[in-house]
Order: sequence, then C-alpha cells, then structure tokens
Amino acid sequence: MSSDFESYEQDFAVLTAEITGRIGKVPKLVGDEKKQMVANVEKQLEEARELLEQMELEVREIPPQSRGMYSSRMRSYKQEMGKLEADFKRSRIAYSDEVRNELLGDDGNSSENQRAHLLDNTERLERSSRRLEAGYQIAVETERGAYHFCSQNSVQTRSRVILYDFLILNNFEIDFGNIDFIVM
Repeated sequence: MSSDFESYEQDFAVLTAEITGRIGKVPKLVGDEKKQMVANVEKQLEEARELLEQMELEVREIPPQSRGMYSSRMRSYKQEMGKLEADFKRSRIAYSDEVRNELLGDDGNSSENQRAHLLDNTERLERSSRRLEAGYQIAVETERGAYHFCSQNSVQTRSRVILYDFLILNNFEIDFGNIDFIVM
C-alpha cells in the first residue's frame, strides 16, 4: 500500500512541477494561446486533485501506527495544491508589462500625469472641505440666532400672558381689534 502511495507522490510531484511551469507562462500569453494554456492548467489541476483523493484513500488503508506520517504529508500536499490554485487564479488575471502598458496606454509619463492629477484632486478636496466648514459655521450661527429668537419670543409671550392675566384680574376688557383697554 505504501508503494502505491509513493508512486502517487511521484506522479503528484511531476504534475505540480508541470503546473507551476505553465502557471508562470500564463500571464505572458494573449488571446487563444492564453485560453489554451488556461484550459490545460485547469485539466492538470483536476488531475492533481484526483491524485490527492487517491492518496487520501491509500492513507486510510494504512495501519494506524504508520498513518500519522502519511497524514502529515497529505496536509503538506493539500497546502501545496491550495497554493497552486491561488497562483493559477492570480496568473489568469495578471498581465505582462507589455499587455498592461498597451491596455492602460502607459507611455512613461503616466507617473507625472498621475501626480498632477492627484495634486488637482487634493486641491479640489481642500476647497470642498473649506466650503463644508463654512457651511457648518453658518449652520451653527443660524442655530444660535434661532435659539436667541425663540428665547426672546418666549420671554415676550410670558410677558403678554402675565399682562393678560393682570388685566383680566383687574376687570379690564380687552378689545384686540383696536387694542383698547376698557375699564369695567
């Protein structure tokens, strides 16, 4: 049984080496070549997964006293497989410098252009921040004025109520239309 496991290990090592080599080539390819390479790598990754499954089945059949060593090797292979899949995922979306420059129109002056653009945006942001601060100050002043007005209005209202009560208690008739006070 361990000889089967070891032959699977050798197959896995060869397969992962091939996958690693092809993953390194993927970002440099374009068009149909890239699609073909991606399809090949996907097939090889599937083969590697199947090999890992076969290896797991072999480990389950190994006697418990020897199984620990093989289980740790399996964990290592699974980690390697996860790393290969992550590398493949990154390589599929990665572009070579030439393709990147072509897509982005990078002509060598882009860092200067980006710097100028960044400075413009920073100035615009500072102006907007100043306007927001000024607007906030206006809102605070308006709130203070409204509070002052409301407090004065409250005092005047209380004064009117006191005056009204005084007039009623002292038998004055109030004609609000003419604002005349008539003694009763």
